[in-house]
Amino acid sequence: VTQSDDRLEIETEAFHMIYDKKKFSEEGLFIDVKYDFTNYGGRWYFGAKTYSFPPREHNLKGTMRTLDRADGEVELEYGLMDKSGRTFFDDSKSFVFDEENMPSKRKHEEIDVYYLAYGRDYFACLRDFYKLSGAVPLLPRYALGNWWSRYWKYSEESYIELLTEFEKRNIPFSVAVMDMDWHIVDVPMESGGGWTGYTWNNDLFPNPERFLSWLHEHNYHVTLNVHPASGIRNFEKMYKDMAEYLGINPDSKKTIEFDMTNKEFVEAYFKFAHHPHENAGVDFWWIDWQQGNNGGASGIDPLWMLNYFHFKDMEKRGRRGLILSRYGGLGSHRYPIGFSGDTIVTWKSLEFQPYFTATASNVGYTWWSHDIGGHMNGYKDNELALRWYQFGVFSPINRLHSSSNPFCGKEPWNYPEPYCSDMEKILRFRHALIPYMYTLNYRCHCEHIPVIIPMYYYYPFEEKAYSYKNQYFLGSEMLVCPVTTKIDEHSQKSGEECFIPAGIWTDIFTGDVYNGGKNGKSQILCRNLQSIPVLGRAGAIIPLASECGSNDIINPKKVDVVICPGASNTFVMYEDSGDGFDYEKGEYALTEFVLDWNEDKAKISIDVSGDLSVIPRNRKYRFILRGFARGIRFENADNAKYDIKTNTWTVTCNCDGASDLEIFADNEENNLVYNGENVNDKIYDFLLQAQMDNNDKRSIYRLFTSGEDKNVIISNIMSMKLNDKVTAAIIEYLLR
Repeated sequence: VTQSDDRLEIETEAFHMIYDKKKFSEEGLFIDVKYDFTNYGGRWYFGAKTYSFPPREHNLKGTMRTLDRADGEVELEYGLMDKSGRTFFDDSKSFVFDEENMPSKRKHEEIDVYYLAYGRDYFACLRDFYKLSGAVPLLPRYALGNWWSRYWKYSEESYIELLTEFEKRNIPFSVAVMDMDWHIVDVPMESGGGWTGYTWNNDLFPNPERFLSWLHEHNYHVTLNVHPASGIRNFEKMYKDMAEYLGINPDSKKTIEFDMTNKEFVEAYFKFAHHPHENAGVDFWWIDWQQGNNGGASGIDPLWMLNYFHFKDMEKRGRRGLILSRYGGLGSHRYPIGFSGDTIVTWKSLEFQPYFTATASNVGYTWWSHDIGGHMNGYKDNELALRWYQFGVFSPINRLHSSSNPFCGKEPWNYPEPYCSDMEKILRFRHALIPYMYTLNYRCHCEHIPVIIPMYYYYPFEEKAYSYKNQYFLGSEMLVCPVTTKIDEHSQKSGEECFIPAGIWTDIFTGDVYNGGKNGKSQILCRNLQSIPVLGRAGAIIPLASECGSNDIINPKKVDVVICPGASNTFVMYEDSGDGFDYEKGEYALTEFVLDWNEDKAKISIDVSGDLSVIPRNRKYRFILRGFARGIRFENADNAKYDIKTNTWTVTCNCDGASDLEIFADNEENNLVYNGENVNDKIYDFLLQAQMDNNDKRSIYRLFTSGEDKNVIISNIMSMKLNDKVTAAIIEYLLR
């Protein structure tokens, strides 16, 4: 820092700021960034709304309020991350809290501008933003399972019948969502219509307490949909008590107007309209659209106030805050979860959602919930529905949803085989994934690492990490490449062009091993209906619940640990009671999985620490060694079986700290990693189901069994002028 009477300079390794100590102006306050990431100057001037030459073309974008009626790509707001190494945001117009903790406009004009110069250390930028604005809260465990939701006029009987069918099929759900037809909706338009309501429709739900008790007995957590804008009207059950509390004569039948800037209304809103429902068994609220954008005289967005007050009210009542609501702008990460709105049922909608979801982390908003399967309109497409299911399972929140159109239901049995079975299977996998997801939840809260991470966070200087926008990391261990295109009729596979970073990557479903080399590579990854490319990084450790057919989301008695080959790694699984704040008192357990890796041998160890009362006694562990060679021997293993189709060892052992599982190569290559030894069997299986010329099939198979070098085989395949999708699928077997 250097200064004189008329000049202040602050210089760091990242930026150089110059200020003339006068009223802020473009001429008197500017900042030069020191990173040379663009082909033009990196100077920012006070008052700039964009980087004027050129506009903010290097900004990596953030998110937006809603995807309502979106059919594909929409323009996103600016984010905190920028390839140029710097960005800014102006917080001068945001509201403040007064002495009564009510949102209030600022009493005088202030300048509150933030300039961020983190180069391409996007993790550091986001970490400091969280420290500045507040951390992402720790979500309750039940939020990470499957959610059932539909805009449908259910009754107590029909809803229980539906959920019972799910249970018979061993399809787990942790959240039951009741859209607006839970309350009275037959209200004349002159009285405001039926969007807003707080009184159960007793024609459909004659005994709400009984209904909610049944849901909780079956391990569902419950959220009710509300549209608050029309206030509390005279037909509502709580109207009389609430009116008297607010000094309104109930006989006047005057509507109690919705006003979240009025402290007395806010108190009554929760005391009479929400707490009785919560006492009866409602766990949290879905704050839907219709409250508008303007808070009246205050000018404060009512969405912000609703999100804030609902979230804080839950915390006051001893539970972790949770809402389902739309994004209210920068800082909304403090009040999860986001409801992205009513999208159209098309491939274009699905194709946009992976990019949209991951990019939201650029403003810290890592907990989006989409209408998985799309909400309305569009068309019936069995394959589209399954691919949306698969994306949902590998997104932060998996909430199935659809409109009241009788042909839009997302129940798996509405789809023929094999789609139905594949949907059921992937929903079970989501519940298996909860131990991993809950650890990501904790890391996000405590370590400020987003749950869903754009590729370029890990590879900021690799241009391909920016180009392949639909790829993302789910936590530290998995690289996800959702399938958003239809299966090719000839190859019977969908092909997604992906960027495989440097090093070894293993598909956690197929067991196929890919090598990105020293610099990474682009490659088309082809998959059948049953899976999408989900690549575990070298040494990935992914804890899963072994038994996941029920709605129970407690810390599991049996844990499967998926291990991918290629590097040493440590993963610490976090567990606590799943709700409440006892974890702040130290009531949590940490299970450390350590993979000590060498090419010809490896060791897996487990160490459990912390409050062991929160996890089951005598927990059993099973190791799923995906992408490992067949020629391996083990020490301290009780049982070990190899699946040649998925290149996977399944190993049980008693390694709870008393002993380690040791793995030794026992093959000619003296290597633990799968080396493609059964590629001829795999290409045979592919050719058997491919819809193509039989003579071409025989020629291709002869090439694979000829013993020729891979490059020779590739050259011959390319010269055959096959269908492009067939060629890509065949080449993939050779380029792993």
